[in-house]
Amino acid sequence: MAVKEFPAGEILFQNEQPVTAIHLITKGTVRASYPGGEFQLTRGNVIGICELHLGSYYMTYQAEDAVALAPYPCTKEQLAGLMGTNADMSDRIITSLYRQLRAILDQYKLSRTACDKFYHYLIESYATYSSFCTKHGVSARALPGLETLSELVLEEDVDDWLGGYYSQLLALVKNSPVKKKSSAFTFGLLARASQDIYKAVSVCRILSDYRSELSGLLMNENRLDLFDFYASLIYRVGTGAEDAAVLTDVISSMTAQLEELSTLDRDMYEKRVAEYHDRLNSLSANTGEASDTGANSADIGDSLNTILSYSQVDEETAAAFRDAVEQFRRMTDKNSSDDSARKLRQKLTKLFYDVYEKAFIRSLHDDAVPKVVKMFFNFGYVDEQLAGIKNASYLSSIIDYLPTDPSKGLYTISEWLTAIYKGTKSPSRNEFDNDYQAYVHELKTSGKITAAEEATMLTDNEKMVLFELQSVFPAINKITFGRISSFCPVFSEHNILKDLDTSLVSVERVKEAFDHIRSVDFSAYYRDTIYTNTELGIAKEYIEVEVLPDIILMPNMGIRGVMWQEIEGRKRTTPSRMMVSVFQMEDLTNIFIRLTADFRWEMCKRIQGPRWNDVSEPSLTSEYFDYIQFYKKNHELSPDAKEKIKLSMQKAKNSFKEMFIRDYESWVLYEGAGSPRLNKLARAILFTYCPFSKGIRDTLKANPLYKETMERYDVKLGQKLHHYSNLFQKIKNLGAPIPPELQEQKDFLEF
Repeated sequence: MAVKEFPAGEILFQNEQPVTAIHLITKGTVRASYPGGEFQLTRGNVIGICELHLGSYYMTYQAEDAVALAPYPCTKEQLAGLMGTNADMSDRIITSLYRQLRAILDQYKLSRTACDKFYHYLIESYATYSSFCTKHGVSARALPGLETLSELVLEEDVDDWLGGYYSQLLALVKNSPVKKKSSAFTFGLLARASQDIYKAVSVCRILSDYRSELSGLLMNENRLDLFDFYASLIYRVGTGAEDAAVLTDVISSMTAQLEELSTLDRDMYEKRVAEYHDRLNSLSANTGEASDTGANSADIGDSLNTILSYSQVDEETAAAFRDAVEQFRRMTDKNSSDDSARKLRQKLTKLFYDVYEKAFIRSLHDDAVPKVVKMFFNFGYVDEQLAGIKNASYLSSIIDYLPTDPSKGLYTISEWLTAIYKGTKSPSRNEFDNDYQAYVHELKTSGKITAAEEATMLTDNEKMVLFELQSVFPAINKITFGRISSFCPVFSEHNILKDLDTSLVSVERVKEAFDHIRSVDFSAYYRDTIYTNTELGIAKEYIEVEVLPDIILMPNMGIRGVMWQEIEGRKRTTPSRMMVSVFQMEDLTNIFIRLTADFRWEMCKRIQGPRWNDVSEPSLTSEYFDYIQFYKKNHELSPDAKEKIKLSMQKAKNSFKEMFIRDYESWVLYEGAGSPRLNKLARAILFTYCPFSKGIRDTLKANPLYKETMERYDVKLGQKLHHYSNLFQKIKNLGAPIPPELQEQKDFLEF
């Protein structure tokens, strides 16, 4: 058997690659890795014996040093014959299989224990943090994801007796002549053990995903994590406080936990820890010197009364709002889930929107809106004490210089409502997907208004603003805030999860996010339209035009975005509408990646109409719907790939669109960077309808995972470019210049 040599570091076999042979290691060390664990295989071990019965690798094998492999080409059907004719190889196969099983079971036990301990550590750490906050009169910050977190429960777990069972079985086989008499017995042993190994690896993957989810609560790139909560608390109380030493000890314990997390971004971790130590060292003993004395009282003093006076609401409403704000300000735990807290937030929310509506309608006819009223409109600000004097001062300093630009599609909420009033933008669709015209017509058909009143309302821009304020704004404000159960629209210091200046959404940050997305998925915001030119004899030519979305900033400090509508009215070349928080507490690029996926899905449904999931009419939604609906019966998918889809669908709550959004995130963040995450069917669908830009395609051409899909794409692209070459030649023969629309289309195809 010819032995093949491989240098250190080379990938020998990759996840999802077909198994066409088993390989005996004759020299060197190989690292076998899978989500949730890894182990080493040395000389005498056999690669592929765990996966042969499944037909494809679910582990990745890499040479740790110089490696030599002896291949034994076979299928699972041919394995019995190989073992029956080669007793020495049969022994090696059985021994190696047990070693690999033992290594995986050891990894499973360690991971299972680590998950249980980590879960309880997080719950206890947050409870301790909340206790510290209460003691120091600080509102505890809500930890996104903690309220939905539960202790790990596995639907199918690994049996405790499995390791001992195979250990005894191996001893029986080695000491019994039955193995020499019955290759069927040893073949059956391998088949059964392969299934048990695969199950153990699958459980390890679940444990790895769970622990990765937990680790994000401890530290993440968005700083919405326990590490930042504790660090911010010690910055606030100061190093001279009574509990300062206890807090620093907790953070030291936390860094020890973080050190053990293999899934953590090490660069982020080292940067955050170094930043913490630098800031801790710079804190003086009298941290009170950093008091909130820098505010301009002329700008923000008595803010609530200024807002109420401007709104001209009746005295009863004004008194109720003052009382609710005062009660909310006095609450130690503003995120409390008890009934009284929940009712107070609901009352405050209703009053907030009543005051907001009155004040904004008045502002439409006022060229001298007070600064604190502008802060109320764009940040939900109502009270300097509730916001914190330092934060109120910051809001006051930026309110007249917000980094938005409606000409570039980025609006504050007040700029958006003003655009509706001026008639440059139409109102958004409401929660029932009705636009303003449909809403008014429904009022008329239900007898609530007359035909004459309908005609008047359709041209009354102030009524359009009221429709947006009443039917759209409250729902979106709550969705973008993200923490639905504790939502309250007033600006409160306890909701600040990271620095306001770094979380403020600007034209530059939005452009940076969309540039990144378009550098990978270059056609994300292009739509089909028809070009005609009778002078050149062009009756109908389909071209693509790019239409970037309108972004409206909601007055809150939130963690989510929403793709509210994919087009304006019925015209497909109008901007979509996306809403995010004016202070975005999550990573803005990741938010827009999700919204872009949502847009692609909804735009395809809009174009396809009722047949959006009819696979006889190929489209992004129909092919993806068909792929998910019938994945269990798809012979092109390995058992490992099917198991991943099953788990992903559970996380996506069986939503096909949410599943697509998750795959699209992997497509842009990982696959576009040359790091495969998807199975071959999902990859083919994404490549067909969300192709990479030319630079990425050229880079990936050498990767066999993309070869077949890339070849199909290149054929279709070549046909389109050939068509344009012929069309351009025809135009040149007429002595006419190439229309810019057609030149732009050709440039788009070549991108």
